[in-house]
Amino acid sequence: MGIRESQLRALVRFETSSEFSDIEKLALRYAVEMTRTPVEVPDELFDTLRSHLNEEQMVELTAAIAWENFRARYNHALGMESEGFSKTNFCPLPERPVQQH
Repeated sequence: MGIRESQLRALVRFETSSEFSDIEKLALRYAVEMTRTPVEVPDELFDTLRSHLNEEQMVELTAAIAWENFRARYNHALGMESEGFSKTNFCPLPERPVQQH
């Protein structure tokens, strides 16, 4: 599907990894910001990403991220777990900073 195993393994440290191009890092930053609660994508990030993608690509990227976030939250809320189809594969989540309350 266009992603190498080495990229999956480097996903948790994508910002400093040489496995990802600059545009891939921008898209991953965008995904991280889109999945925060509340969603607050910085204008600078959006504008920088927009300078590399046309309108159709921005819509497609945003929709793909939003859809996967919806599915993850939906499944989590209903307690739906993995069916074990990829027991030997993994996709670790990026570390999130601890929020102070």
